[in-house]
Amino acid sequence: MSRSRRQAAAWAAAYVLIIAAMPWIAAVDHDRRGREFLLEFSVALGFIGLAMMWLQFALTARFRWIAPGSGLDTLMQLHRQAGISAFALVVAHPVLAIAADDRFVDFLDPREGLARAGALWVAMLALAAILVTSLWRRALGIPYEWWRLAHAVLATVIVFIGLVHILRVGVYIDDWWKRALWTGLTAGAIGLLGYTRVVRPWRMGRRPWRVAEVRREPGSSWTVALEPAGHAGLRFEAGQFAWVTIGASPFSLEQHPFSFASSAERRDRVEFTIKELGDWTARIGQVRPGTRAYLDGPYGAFTLDPGAERGVFIAGGVGITPIMSILRTWRDRGDGRPMALLYAAGSLEGMVYREELERMAAERPLELMLLPREAPAGWTGQAGLPTAATVEQLVERFGTKGTQYLVCGPPPLMDLAERTLLARGVPAAQIRAERFDIA
Repeated sequence: MSRSRRQAAAWAAAYVLIIAAMPWIAAVDHDRRGREFLLEFSVALGFIGLAMMWLQFALTARFRWIAPGSGLDTLMQLHRQAGISAFALVVAHPVLAIAADDRFVDFLDPREGLARAGALWVAMLALAAILVTSLWRRALGIPYEWWRLAHAVLATVIVFIGLVHILRVGVYIDDWWKRALWTGLTAGAIGLLGYTRVVRPWRMGRRPWRVAEVRREPGSSWTVALEPAGHAGLRFEAGQFAWVTIGASPFSLEQHPFSFASSAERRDRVEFTIKELGDWTARIGQVRPGTRAYLDGPYGAFTLDPGAERGVFIAGGVGITPIMSILRTWRDRGDGRPMALLYAAGSLEGMVYREELERMAAERPLELMLLPREAPAGWTGQAGLPTAATVEQLVERFGTKGTQYLVCGPPPLMDLAERTLLARGVPAAQIRAERFDIA
């Protein structure tokens, strides 16, 4: 197992231990005589759900040392799935408690305590609002920036009300050290939000960038080149990404994650290729050189292992971007390892970097396979994506020993490629995958 995989496994184990410890701590010195198992179980679920809400703040705080072996896709998927699980646990808590003893319905009855019932209903509705807007934000037409703001505010409300609730009930945390622990953890979670929204933007503001060039690319895409304004630039690994703010304050909510497209050998100029996919990206071509910009990064683990004997890349659409950074870095460093690229897109004319890739393939040990929608039958399936048979042919040709497979593109491509690679015996440790449409 690689070092990054071991780190990811260690952080996953720490995550599980933290949430499992919460009900155990609550049970210490707690007299459970005469209390039904169902009631005790409901309380345990409530403590676990609140702990998962705390950890949601940590997952989105953008600390590079949190799960360093995981990429953007992995962390965001974990954040989403943990949010769904926390919602289910928090809802199950009152349902099971009332099933064990119907007197607990008084907690939600305004006639028995307006402030208490009102706060609990606010927390439940806030949690439901987070879930609904996260799963169906685009369908509901909610702008990404406003969703981020509402997400942060609602999450803060939930954990605060959750803390007040367990302090007021007091049955399980009547000891001073338990109260101090739960209060400290809640304050720490909310403090992480303040760090992300205040301290980190302040640091970004001290290292500004300027737009050096905006050029049109095929396939409704644009490449934006940034140069450091008064500092030495940025070190990153090829395949990583950064959160980018252009033409706004570093404290702005207008931040978007984009993969580096440029070579990691250049600190003095970084490039991002951005496809017109939403309201903000549709205006990217209107940005003018000289516009101030800010970067938060680098992040991500979508990188080629130094020990890999060869790299095989599967890209779809603008998912070619981080792979292009890897290939440009490979070229600039004079790396002699053989590489192969399967690049699927709507048409040859719409393939970003096609001409540069063709030159690279003529000069370097790069086997280039361009797969437009009109490719011969059997090579492409629905929506012009590669078929499972096509991916299987890659494995048959390049094997599994010493070969690392990196996949980036739309979800259908990602799912098909990962499923096929695993089915053909490629170890999970030799597969890196990252979607480009997280935001």
